[in-house]
Amino acid sequence: MTLQKSPSSLPLAYGRMIRPVNCLMMGLAVIVGEVAIAGGLPSLHQAVFGFLVSFFLAGSAMVINDIVDLQIDMVNEPDRPLPSGAITTGSAKAFAAALTLLGFLSAVAISYVALIIAVATFLISLAYNLRGKRLGLPGNLMVAFCIAVPFLFGGLAVSSILDINVAVFFLLAFLASVGREITKGMADVEGDRLKGIRTVALANGLRAAAALSALFYMSAVAITPFPYVAGSLGIYYLAIVLVVDVGFAFSSASILRCQDKPSALKVKKQVRVWMLLALLAFLAGGLG
Repeated sequence: MTLQKSPSSLPLAYGRMIRPVNCLMMGLAVIVGEVAIAGGLPSLHQAVFGFLVSFFLAGSAMVINDIVDLQIDMVNEPDRPLPSGAITTGSAKAFAAALTLLGFLSAVAISYVALIIAVATFLISLAYNLRGKRLGLPGNLMVAFCIAVPFLFGGLAVSSILDINVAVFFLLAFLASVGREITKGMADVEGDRLKGIRTVALANGLRAAAALSALFYMSAVAITPFPYVAGSLGIYYLAIVLVVDVGFAFSSASILRCQDKPSALKVKKQVRVWMLLALLAFLAGGLG
């Protein structure tokens, strides 16, 4: 007997596929880049379309990831919409195409330069999903770039010149994301082994992966003082970013202390919180 999916459950399933919290963070990252460059609130046009470009393309990348990782998720995440059967593969492909188109159209509303950046980022994201994730650390670097690029995109939406604030936040997001991807590989070793994905954890062991992820987290911490020292962001930024630094240090110590799957999953979730707080730090600093 085949279970019928309730029509009311479909929107929730599609929403789960795009990881709305991640997409919101990516959209907010563009606005933070705009605020950091403009030294205040961007125009409504810049804020709305900058947010939408990043939100839609991040959502598209998440859906494509689920399509490519279907066999892995049947082991690691069987309750997700695709492996659970809540959404078919054909519907997921159509959903990803629609999100991509909406992202490109939103970029055109800003400028053709914005469209070029959006297309290039999408292609890197696609290359990661189709091939890069099998490459271990190089794949981690690819996905981290796609996570961090909204800060550069936001800066370019309001100005052709990038300042220290956007540069630091781009590097912070990039370094923390590389560490998070390595930590994620520690949690997914069983499914990744079945698919032959050469994560750092599988290629070098869990302890080496933990040490490398902690190194990336603490490298992100090391660059956070620069905007305050340079005088480009003030006390509001400093107050929040100190919490971020303590958080990254705590997560680093946690993953070095224990490398089992529950610990890696916990650190992976913690790092997303620290990255969200870092967003708020730069936003508060730009507005203050």
